[in-house]
Amino acid sequence: MKKKLDAPSEGTGSKGSGLRDMASYCGLVAVWLFATTFCLQNVMIPSASMASTLLVGDHVIVDRARSLPEAGWASFLPHREIQRGDVIVFYKPPVEENGEHMYLVKRVVGVPGDRIRLNRGVVTLNGVAQDEPYAAKPTDKNYDAYRDEFPSVTPSEFDGVTAEWTLDLPEHVENGELVVPAGSYFVMGDNRTNSVDGRYWGFVPRANIAGRPLFVYWSFPTPNDQMYKTKFSEQTSFALYEAMHFFDKTRWSRTFHGVK
Repeated sequence: MKKKLDAPSEGTGSKGSGLRDMASYCGLVAVWLFATTFCLQNVMIPSASMASTLLVGDHVIVDRARSLPEAGWASFLPHREIQRGDVIVFYKPPVEENGEHMYLVKRVVGVPGDRIRLNRGVVTLNGVAQDEPYAAKPTDKNYDAYRDEFPSVTPSEFDGVTAEWTLDLPEHVENGELVVPAGSYFVMGDNRTNSVDGRYWGFVPRANIAGRPLFVYWSFPTPNDQMYKTKFSEQTSFALYEAMHFFDKTRWSRTFHGVK
């Protein structure tokens, strides 16, 4: 006479199901942590230095994985070296006075070995004047000799140049051209007449580059000075404003707008 197999008790099945659910949740958390740490990142554009490519209040998804320096432990990750013309997210080289790193978004103008100079705001790269339709050019009214003839004019204390770059800049100028050193990149904002970029603080080390923005996933009109409002009450007030006006103020036309 055959014995009937004992059916699992209700308690045993419930316990097994609970363990499987916990394992699934842990797996999801691990994937999420990996994606946000190594693959993707959310960054909000805080200034108008990249207008009109990127606007203040654009929230972008940043591809970290393909921009990470090649490493043996992460050989399974896809890799793409930083190229001229790339828009990148990076840590501003000089650390802030409070010890914090500030994220900036600019366009790569020069890679290691490139020779750069500006003539009335027009970039000459390795002897060839560049056609940059996305870059704002100076006018007679807003022309600035240091900014628009870089690096031919010696910076002064009134140009807003960091003390370190004032001393370091001459070491990288040859025959009136800026020479980008190995392991570094020279960047500028697309809004060239309103961008505190490499002309004012120097090169971006490769290790400082966090990734390349892929697309705008949400865009909300934001005051140009919002980034300087660090008080809890100011940040909370604007967060409530965003929540109240999410539907009627969101710039829906910029949703999934690609960054090029």
